Amino acid sequence: MPDSEKPRRIAMVLFPGLTQLDLTGPFEVLARLPGAKVDLVSSSLDPVETDRGLILTPSATYTDLPDPDVLFVPGGPGQLAAMEDTDLIAYLKAAGEAAELITSVCTGSLLLAAAGLLRGKRATTHWAAIDQLALLGAIPVEERVVEDGNVITGAGVTSGIDFALLFAARVAGEEEARRIQLQIEYDPAPPFPGGSPASADPADVAALRERGAALREKRIAVATRLGRELEAEA
Repeated sequence: MPDSEKPRRIAMVLFPGLTQLDLTGPFEVLARLPGAKVDLVSSSLDPVETDRGLILTPSATYTDLPDPDVLFVPGGPGQLAAMEDTDLIAYLKAAGEAAELITSVCTGSLLLAAAGLLRGKRATTHWAAIDQLALLGAIPVEERVVEDGNVITGAGVTSGIDFALLFAARVAGEEEARRIQLQIEYDPAPPFPGGSPASADPADVAALRERGAALREKRIAVATRLGRELEAEA
């Protein structure tokens, strides 16, 4: 039952090298929810630089908001280093265990999985990293938004707005979500076809895979190692 009256503390986690639209797209929707209090959470209040140079300022630290109602994690190339950040992973584990809802966009789901929060859960991520979820105990699903119990994950970057609107409908009702969608004039009509591997020119997909091959290999290596550690802990 949607409950728009209940205040919700939403922790949106920051880390260096995140992709800003993974975070700012959902933020634009979530911050409009009735009763929502959205914090940008990091290990300190020092500014955090995104992968394209945008500077974001945290509003809370891990100790300020240890038990949010909603945990949200963006993705981006900085996710690789973040998977090795023991303080961040410890925060995700603790906050995720207490949270009403555990959410992510793009490769943020790999961070949730590295924290042991997606074991046996259906989840999605950016198309270039979808196979890596299985290395961390999750069940990869190639859909734009995937819900499994209290876990909601979005695919790559722009899917964060779709994720956030479906999240809004879940917690505040479809009418409120539709009004937010209209308020932000979210009515996609991309100038070119091919915004996903299913519709893109295969040559474009191959070019992007080649461009990201080095990062992909590093992600696979780290995910494989962390997946084995999670298995040993289980």
